[in-house]
Amino acid sequence: MGRVTEFLARETTRGRVTLTAVTLGSGIAILDGSVVNVALRTIGTELDASLEQLQWVINGYMLALASLVLVGGALGDRLGRRRIYLIGMTWFLVASALCAVAQTPGQLIAMRVLQGIGAALLTPGGLAIIQSVFRREDRAAAIGTWAGMSGIAAAIGPFVGGWLVDSGGWRWIFGINIPLCLAVIAMTLWATPETRDTEATGRGFDGLGAGLTVIALGGLTYALTASASMSRSLFVALLAVSMVAMVGFVVAERRARTPLVQLSLFGDRVFSAANAMTFVVYGALGVVFFILVLHLQVSAGWSALAAGLTGLPTTIALMLLSSRAAQLSDRIGPRIPMALGPVICAVGVLLVMPAGRGATWWTVLPGLVVFSLGLALLVSPLTATVLAAAPDRFAGVASGVNNAVARAGSLLAVAALPALVGLSGDDYQDPSAMTSGFRASMVICAVLLTIGGVVSWFGLAGTSPTPRTEPAQLDA
Repeated sequence: MGRVTEFLARETTRGRVTLTAVTLGSGIAILDGSVVNVALRTIGTELDASLEQLQWVINGYMLALASLVLVGGALGDRLGRRRIYLIGMTWFLVASALCAVAQTPGQLIAMRVLQGIGAALLTPGGLAIIQSVFRREDRAAAIGTWAGMSGIAAAIGPFVGGWLVDSGGWRWIFGINIPLCLAVIAMTLWATPETRDTEATGRGFDGLGAGLTVIALGGLTYALTASASMSRSLFVALLAVSMVAMVGFVVAERRARTPLVQLSLFGDRVFSAANAMTFVVYGALGVVFFILVLHLQVSAGWSALAAGLTGLPTTIALMLLSSRAAQLSDRIGPRIPMALGPVICAVGVLLVMPAGRGATWWTVLPGLVVFSLGLALLVSPLTATVLAAAPDRFAGVASGVNNAVARAGSLLAVAALPALVGLSGDDYQDPSAMTSGFRASMVICAVLLTIGGVVSWFGLAGTSPTPRTEPAQLDA
């Protein structure tokens, strides 16, 4: 490739279409991480699935995404961010069609894993494209739009899922992806320029590092999800394999000529603190979105659509406030928004905790509003901070790292939670068991969110507003 002498401006047609394409594409992948939650009870009934199998409908997708998102980011930097983004969208489209026709829990889990692979290829590409093709003065606002719409996708998932399940059946939550993916592919082909890390082009790929991440996360997730049905010795063995793989990954990355992850990125205190905060906060968020809609259907007798509407306050807050939160962070620095946001979320979670049998909208709405305001305050600054802390040539890797950390946090929290709060087997159909497990879960989430706020406060001390400098040209 040659050089792109001009960056895209947000107000141009190509700039708007590119931002729409990467925002919508990333949103589709994120939506599928949350839209399935509200359909779990229906899927469990129609496919005769256990709670463990329902966990894997969620975790199969998240495992593939978390394990391979680093690979997706690195491939984009090396082979072209636009190219890998398009491959990921096409893969995701095909896997979604296969999910829609699954006939057994095992088939659906397998197709969800395939979906996760496609998501791992496209997800880091969206942010990396923004970071590499837009003018520097437009990046914070563009990232704010991306983060806000991505948050909306996660929040609106239960609502969309509830409407589709009640009106047409659970298979439509996957079928709806097909026209959306086709639209993203068309927009990307027309408007988005190709970029890559020219220093990485032609170098070898770190297959060992990629394999070790899959082993580490796969072993740990399976151990946590199936702990109730496996022997203690097997559980300990899986944990040991996962720990060895994690250590091996660090050693391999230090020695690799072309590492999957440049560990030097973690030498930046802000990058490390932002990712540590991401891990605990997204772990809590994954649990909240997983268990709330299920609990309201089982314990309070809400319909799938009514339970899905609990995502509406978050959708509205993210839509209205994400860009403003990004601009605020750009002016005053990210420390206050990223420390205060998780604490506000924790307060909201505790306000929702009393919801049980007979719960109405007025029982849960105050807590949902507070939770949504906190989430809107933290999402955009977090994303912008991670990318700003890394050199532009590592945009794909930095995005991949943060996405991997977020998905791993959510994955491991959802995998571990049922055992921690005493839920197993068919307990998701027992209102009494679900109420007890839900309330214990909300306490755990509030603690995790508060820890995230503390990490941000101390880890981001001394951060300053984003500098306003414009590089002369873009290597592509």
